[in-house]
Formats: sequence, structure tokens, C-alpha cells
Amino acid sequence: STTTPSPFLASLSTGLLQVLLLSLRAWPVSLSPQCQLSGLWRNEQDSLMEISALTDDGGFQGEYLTRVTLAGSCPRVSPLKGAQQQPSEVASPTFAFTVRWDMFSNATTTFAGQCFVEASGREVLSTTWLLREAVGSLEEDWKATRVGRNIFTRKRAPGGKILHSLSSSCEDVASPTP
Repeated sequence: STTTPSPFLASLSTGLLQVLLLSLRAWPVSLSPQCQLSGLWRNEQDSLMEISALTDDGGFQGEYLTRVTLAGSCPRVSPLKGAQQQPSEVASPTFAFTVRWDMFSNATTTFAGQCFVEASGREVLSTTWLLREAVGSLEEDWKATRVGRNIFTRKRAPGGKILHSLSSSCEDVASPTP
């Protein structure tokens, strides 16, 4: 003979199951540390970028100080704007941003990448970029776009906008080659 659970035990079991499912749904997808995009970053060419805090919709702004120029001109701090996948959704979010080099060059670069936290705790931005330089005619269009990769690592620094204080004057620095 089978025993039927009392209505009280059946509702208690159902209630406990619902609480368990809700708590699992609220549990983070990943227990690994989340990568935070805001802050100061340096790439392998010694270029620096500083990214502001993210807005609620994932947008951000910042500044970029390149150590590499196309025309050998003096690099200046340039504005950047971008968007990031919501960091609360994944531990290693994707992002994209654009830098206008119009202060010293007639080019624009768009970066797309992903933010990672290595097992050692080091934060890394792995990016691929497209640089578009203005050309004089459609016949020259073939040479106007370059593609490359950069790896950025977090640079620990005091808070606030500091790129202007880290940039050298043009008289002090020889322009690097592309």
C-alpha cells in the first residue's frame, strides 16, 4: 500500500523547491572575478587609455594617449567613446570603442575586445582594431584601413583623470614609428 503525503507536507515540499530554484536563479553564473573596464590601461606599445565608469546602459567615455603615430607627428590625448556588454551578465564582458585622432592625425580607430581576469588576478583587455586613415580619392581607398591587435593590462594609478599629467611634451619625445 502506498501512503499519500499530507497536504501540509506536499505544500511544504513545493514551497521549499520553489525557494531552492529561486536561490539558484539568483546565484552568479560565474564565481570567477569580474573584469572591470574602468580605469587606466597600458598596451604593449606603451600607449595609455583611461576609461570612465560605465553608465547604466553600458556606455563609457575616456581618453587615449598613443605612443605610435602615422605621420610622425606629436601625439595628443584623444577622446574615446564606447559600450560594454553589461558586466553583471558575464565575468568577461565584450566591449567596443572608437578613438578620434583628429587632434594630430586624420584617422579614426575602432577597437573591439573582451575583458579577462587571469588566474593570477591580472586584468587583461584583448582587442582587435581597425584604423581608418583619410585618403584623397576612391582610387587610394585600398590603402586606407589597417588591422591589428593590442593587449592592454591594468596600470595601477591614483584615481582621477591623469593622462594629461603622464603625457610628455612634443619637444621632449621623439615620435615613434608606426
